[in-house]
Amino acid sequence: MKRQFKFENLYLIAVFALLYLPIFYLIFYAFNANGNMTAFTGFTFEYFQDLFADKRLILIVVQTFLLAFLSAFLATIIGTFGAIYINQARKKPQNVILSLNNVLLVSPDVMIGASFLILLTSIGFKLGFTSVLLAHIAFSIPIVVLMVLPRLQEMDADMVNAAYDLGATHRQAMSEVILPFLTPGIIAGFFMAFTYSLDDFAVTFFVTGNGFSTLSVEIYSRARQGISLEINALSALVFILSILLVIGYYMIMRSADEK
Repeated sequence: MKRQFKFENLYLIAVFALLYLPIFYLIFYAFNANGNMTAFTGFTFEYFQDLFADKRLILIVVQTFLLAFLSAFLATIIGTFGAIYINQARKKPQNVILSLNNVLLVSPDVMIGASFLILLTSIGFKLGFTSVLLAHIAFSIPIVVLMVLPRLQEMDADMVNAAYDLGATHRQAMSEVILPFLTPGIIAGFFMAFTYSLDDFAVTFFVTGNGFSTLSVEIYSRARQGISLEINALSALVFILSILLVIGYYMIMRSADEK
């Protein structure tokens, strides 16, 4: 038993080391005065200063987070009510809709991005912020449905029936009973959609156009030109922000569960 316990601990350590060591390696060299990632010669904040002085990159960061927030917010609204509709549908249509939803989840991002590019260009839609927003909403909706639907299926139908028996309208039952019960799933769906939008590259690469860029596309473009420790500095800040988002997510979820 002790051997098995030790083996499981070693396995977890190895997995987390594989996941996190490359990230910490990247962050570590963001403070390297040497200007490369071959040898650490001294400690400096120069590349963080260069990062904040790069107005174009800061603008792209702001655009990326704004895009992620808007796409996650809209996808959460559409996905939540979509999950409610799916749950209320009859068995056969429900299975068909769920299958179509799951197909989008497992479809390659390259195929989705190319499809959006062909569709938007064929109807003469200008590529830019709006095209990226539409694409991100589209691939985020199935994620939200996947987060909200299980919570909805756990809900006791008698709760809604009791609300109707007490004279509640459909809108009141939705706002006072159904949506409060779904809050943990809705929050989880929003954060998942936000995260997917934030780091998406493949779909975004196809539909950005010339006048708009996101963080993932910009980092890819700069990485092709050579190693820049400014990107390491940016990665360090994004990683710290990701930790804060995770902490915020768990605090919100804990607060929602206690209500």
